[in-house]
Amino acid sequence: MQRRHDLDWVRTCAFALLVLYHVGMYYVTWEWHVDSPHASTALEPFMMLSSPWRLGLLFLVSGVATAFLLGKARATAAREDGRVRFLGPRSWRLLVPLAFGMLVIVPPQSYFEVVDKLPGGYHDGYLAFWGRYLAADDSFCRGDDCLVLPTWNHLWFVAYLWVYTVALWGLARFAPRMLERAGGWLAGRLTSRAGVLLWPIVYFALARVALIGVFDSTHALVDDWYNHVQYFALFLLGFAIARADGVWEAMVRQRRLALALWLTSWLAVVAYFHHFSQIEPPHALRLAMRAAWGMNQWCAIVAILGFARHWSPGDSPVLRYLSQAIFPVYILHQTVIILLAVGMRPLALPPLLEGPLLVAATFALCFAGYELLRRIPLARPLFGLASQRRVPTPAPAPAA
Repeated sequence: MQRRHDLDWVRTCAFALLVLYHVGMYYVTWEWHVDSPHASTALEPFMMLSSPWRLGLLFLVSGVATAFLLGKARATAAREDGRVRFLGPRSWRLLVPLAFGMLVIVPPQSYFEVVDKLPGGYHDGYLAFWGRYLAADDSFCRGDDCLVLPTWNHLWFVAYLWVYTVALWGLARFAPRMLERAGGWLAGRLTSRAGVLLWPIVYFALARVALIGVFDSTHALVDDWYNHVQYFALFLLGFAIARADGVWEAMVRQRRLALALWLTSWLAVVAYFHHFSQIEPPHALRLAMRAAWGMNQWCAIVAILGFARHWSPGDSPVLRYLSQAIFPVYILHQTVIILLAVGMRPLALPPLLEGPLLVAATFALCFAGYELLRRIPLARPLFGLASQRRVPTPAPAPAA
């Protein structure tokens, strides 16, 4: 169970990309919690460069990590002749930050959304809003569009990851042979010639063609079937190929072709949305672009994982630091972005100056928050950090 440092780097960079993406959401015309006075379509093509795949990549890497964590738990249980301790510790690391985030970290996002977008504004102050937030007040509406409170906003990834982990644990606990056979069969298909590209492209293209017009992307768990079809599949795939070296080597071999297909499909999708922004596209072309979206999301993942495996970046103090910091930074980042964005409005800075300042200030404050929180024992589990273990002081040597 040798640690995959290339995947540690991928995970760290993917979470960092979320910070950049959510800063970008402030400046585009898409629906978000708050909007910049300078919002325009200028950034949208670059946002679509990562839209199809950034979360899917994280779910796949999380599936790999789950395979290693479960293997480690089983090895520990075998050595100590005890039961496997996996689901309890994993739930603690995910559900405690999720609950704390929904109660404390996320409410400012909803508050400024109400202040910005509620007809007539909101003037009762944050503490009054927080009380209504905790009471699940459903009266914050714009027509038929009502804000659901409390909410997990950007922390939906943590909720989904826990649900997928529980489902996978159930399969590993009650149907281990079926899970092993399915993983072996899948690995065999992905290592045959161009199988590492072909079969997943077919799956994700068909999923989007069949489901995206039926199920919206809600991140609400119970009705988010298109996202479950793609994200749970990627999570299971990561678990299945965690130790399948042949699949990883196939990604290395196909990395250049995957990169070319990724960028080509991105250009096609950008051109499609630009041309048909105001007019209805032909139905056949719409279906073709949905298939291109599915190809884009898998080819990007293969290119990123293939190049990371090829370059094989190793361990370093920087990686160990970032690997610990990135989850607390993820928990904090969207609230920090919104607080900074609203706070910087009176400065009336041009977007080309304000945007980079917003990125730099967000990273600085989030890492400063991590440095503070990791030193407070009671705060560590609230942000997904393991409890610090006290190292016993060695007894002094006896006098000669």
